[in-house]
Amino acid sequence: MSNINNLTSKILSDAEERKESILKEANEEKAKIVSKKEALAKSEEATMVEKAKTEAKTAKERIISGAELKSRNEKLTAKQAVIDKVFENSIEKLCKMSDEEIKEFIKNKIVNADIVGDEAIILNEKGNKLVDANLLKEINSELLAKGKKGELTISKEVRNFKGGFILEKDGIEINNTFEDLVNSERDDLEFEVAKVLFN
Repeated sequence: MSNINNLTSKILSDAEERKESILKEANEEKAKIVSKKEALAKSEEATMVEKAKTEAKTAKERIISGAELKSRNEKLTAKQAVIDKVFENSIEKLCKMSDEEIKEFIKNKIVNADIVGDEAIILNEKGNKLVDANLLKEINSELLAKGKKGELTISKEVRNFKGGFILEKDGIEINNTFEDLVNSERDDLEFEVAKVLFN
């Protein structure tokens, strides 16, 4: 019986040792796994934090860049409005010439134009009142003196422009309105005007 008790005791003792050994190994394995998972979690956390920082920096740069672009565009729009106003004022100044100055302008422009001399002069309402038979006769006389036909007529058509005139023959027009004259100079002058205004 004592052998059985000894054997039972030995089996229980071995089982207890085995249990302790298994538990120890399991705890060590668990500690290794937990340690690896913690290291992986810290690494992933660092990666996520870095990614979030990068995304935040990119978003911030995009917002700043967008704001700078918007600001630049608003400045350009404001500058363009000022330049537009300068050219509009030029047209208004031409419109404020005296009647005699307007007559002289029309006469000189026509006499010095590269024309045949039998075109029709299209005017606005004010021009229609200023260019009378006497002025037309004067213009035609000067055209004749330059070897041109000297047969200009005043068109019955009255157009809506601010000032100046249009010469028309066979559907072809030579535009000498104040608006067109200023706009034709605008391409050449706009850069210079901008330099004067904004430097």
